[in-house]
Amino acid sequence: MTSIKSYVALTKPRIIELLLVTTIPTMFLAADGLPGVALVCWTVLGGTLAAAGSNVLNCYLDRDIDALMHRTAHRPSATGAISGTRILIFGAALSIASFVMLWLTVNSLSAWLALGAIGFYVIGYTMLLKRRTPQNIVWGGAAGCMPVLIGWAAVKNELSLAPVVLFFIIFFWTPPHYWPLSLRYREDYARAEVPMLPVVADDKKVANQIIIYSWILVAVSWTLNLAADMSFVYDVVAMTLGSFFLVEAYGLRTRVRNGDEDVKPMRLFHWSITYLSLLFLMIGLDPFIKHLLA
Repeated sequence: MTSIKSYVALTKPRIIELLLVTTIPTMFLAADGLPGVALVCWTVLGGTLAAAGSNVLNCYLDRDIDALMHRTAHRPSATGAISGTRILIFGAALSIASFVMLWLTVNSLSAWLALGAIGFYVIGYTMLLKRRTPQNIVWGGAAGCMPVLIGWAAVKNELSLAPVVLFFIIFFWTPPHYWPLSLRYREDYARAEVPMLPVVADDKKVANQIIIYSWILVAVSWTLNLAADMSFVYDVVAMTLGSFFLVEAYGLRTRVRNGDEDVKPMRLFHWSITYLSLLFLMIGLDPFIKHLLA
C-alpha cells in the first residue's frame, strides 16, 4: 500500500510554503490591516490545494526526466512507487477541489485565478516551455506569481496596480533565484536534456543575466510605494534587502569571473528565499506600522 508520505511528496510541500509566504502578507496589505480569519484560512487552504495539484501534475508529466536527475530521482513519480494513472487522478482531484473551494468560500475571481495558475504551470511551463527554451523559468515563473493576485482578489474581489507590482516582484525574483540552483545541478539538467540557461550558456552569461534580473527586481520592489500607500519603513527595508541581494549577485559573478572551482551558487539561492520571505513579511507588517506612525 502506497504511504500517505509518498502522496504528500508529490505536492512539493517546500514550494507550497514559499507560495504561502507571499499570499498572506498580500492579504494584510489589501485589507490595510487584519483580514477576516476565516477568509485567510479558506484562501490559504484553496491556494495550497491549487499549488499541490499543479505540482502533482508536474510530477506526472516530468516523471521521465525526473528519473534521470539525481535531485529528483527519489520522487515517487520517478521511482514508480505510485502509478502514473494514480498521480494524474490525484493531481486533477486537488486542482478541482481548489477551484470549487475558492469559488464557494472566497469568491469566483480568486477561483479563476487559481485555475489559471494551475493551467499556466502545467500547460505553459511544464508541457510547452520547460523542454524547449532556456527562457523556460523566466516565463514559466509567472505561475508562481499568481498567489499574490489570488490573495488580493480574495480580500478586494478585484485587482489593481498594487498586486500587479507584487506579481512583478516575484516574476523578476524567479530567475536569479532559480538559475543558481540550475548552476548547481547543471549536469542533472543536461542529462535530462532540459535546456536551462546554465546548460546552454557559459557561467559568465548566466551570472550577467542574474545581475540584470536582480537590478530589475530591486527597482520594482522600490516602486510598490507608487501603487500602494506604504510607510517609509518599507522603503528602508526594501532598499536594505535589495542591497544585500545585489551584493550576493555580484559576489557570484565575481567568483565566476575569477574562475573559482566552486562559484557557490547556492549562497544566492538560499539568500533569495530569505530575501523574499523578509520582504513580504515587511509588506504584511507595513499596514500596522503605518497606523502606528500616523
